[in-house]
Amino acid sequence: MSRIAEEIADQLACDTIAAAEELGDERLIEQVAAAIGTSSPTTEELFRTLVRVRLAAARGRKLLDQKRSASAPARE
Repeated sequence: MSRIAEEIADQLACDTIAAAEELGDERLIEQVAAAIGTSSPTTEELFRTLVRVRLAAARGRKLLDQKRSASAPARE
């Protein structure tokens, strides 16, 4: 996949995740993916992959931050 396609799909993934959180609409990601898929199944898969990567990274970051916060008093 070209770099430009990846950049576009990644920006759309970021924007869609933010909008889904803001609107409280978990289905928004699926709806956007389906809309993309009607014209480009390849771009749809790239979008879905980037959404999964970003959501997984956010979960990992949250856990890491929680662990650091929990151990902060012990280090002082």
